[in-house]
Amino acid sequence: MKSEMTTARSTASGENAQVDSPDAPVPLVVAGQHPDHLERMSIVPDFPYDKSVTQFINQFYPTATIRDWNNWSWQLKNSIRTSKQLTDILGKTEGELISSLPENHLPFQITPYFASLLSRLPGRHPLYRTVIPTKEELIVSPGEITDPLNETGDSATRLIVHRYPDRVLFLVTGFCSAYCRYCTRSHMVAKRHKGHASTREWDLGIEYIAQNKQIRDVLISGGDPLTLPDFRLEYLLSKLRAIPHVEIIRIGTKVPVVLPMRITNSLTRMLKKYHPLMMSVHFAHPDELSVETQEACNRLADAGIPLGSQTVLLKGINDEVETFKKLNQGLLKVRVRPYYIYQCDPIPGSLHFRTPVSKGLEIIQGLRGYTSGYAVPHFVIDAPGGGGKIPLLPNYVQAIENGEVVLKNYEGNTYTYPDIV
Repeated sequence: MKSEMTTARSTASGENAQVDSPDAPVPLVVAGQHPDHLERMSIVPDFPYDKSVTQFINQFYPTATIRDWNNWSWQLKNSIRTSKQLTDILGKTEGELISSLPENHLPFQITPYFASLLSRLPGRHPLYRTVIPTKEELIVSPGEITDPLNETGDSATRLIVHRYPDRVLFLVTGFCSAYCRYCTRSHMVAKRHKGHASTREWDLGIEYIAQNKQIRDVLISGGDPLTLPDFRLEYLLSKLRAIPHVEIIRIGTKVPVVLPMRITNSLTRMLKKYHPLMMSVHFAHPDELSVETQEACNRLADAGIPLGSQTVLLKGINDEVETFKKLNQGLLKVRVRPYYIYQCDPIPGSLHFRTPVSKGLEIIQGLRGYTSGYAVPHFVIDAPGGGGKIPLLPNYVQAIENGEVVLKNYEGNTYTYPDIV
């Protein structure tokens, strides 16, 4: 869908305001709430937005301005969390399920921005199912377990998962700006009593990394790290960058997709101080590549941050070759390298999202040779029980014998390569 766009030209006076010391106590962000200190965060000047946003604001947020809309703090404080809000805006009966979700179940939350995106998509769009609860997620099927990747078993501290020899996963927050219904960490993300971890908990994780010199790569995840205010994120990055053996820092996020106005000039100026810094962005469907999300990705790329995409293969949402081709080609245009297609993890209530593994192989086979190599990601299963990511490929090698390798190309034609014996 081609979008008309407009540009906001207003700047919050607090963009460069002084903020609290990172060692000062910071209140937890509880799902459904938001800390007052985020009021000091800036909006994005000159941030483009789809023309339909003005009508959406006038209809559903009549007291708000474009200045408010482009303030990521306003977006979080005004997030949609109840069945009434959802029904009023999107008119979907699935909203009735929200009020009856079990106490420890993954809650519902989407930003006004993402609601506006859903409202401008045609009909009953597949993206609704990625964020809106349905009764199917309350049904536990055989083989589904709470922590399928056994991250708890590989935890070195409460926040550090150390599975691979030279890299760790640092779970710095349990808060997201929107909750994907197929989240592999739904057992720990956004519980009502949790949110951003404390600086003290971070320091324990940083100390572990500093003491283990084989760790050269740190993936910051959660939750979503980009929901942290700039000063807390910089505290974390500066501490990690000060460790001599940490070569690479990565951030996993969906913020450019569900809260693109978070990518402020002040954020990108800060991030570029801590290179080499990379970012994995979670996309599910080509229609997420809105005017706003494209701008967010371009801002990050302009800051010198290599961007890769992570996409979970989802039944009835993106499980077609043409859907992935459109998504991956669109990602390359905004300098995001399609990196992973994940087989959906067997968390409780995920059967309606999961496809046969053969579907992922079919998609890779349908991409290879039919689009740019850069647009062909790795298809992986994160092995249940903590086995790590295992890549899967169609069988292009037909035989290796008598000094020859028999190969099948993307068209199904057979070729022979002279092997070294």
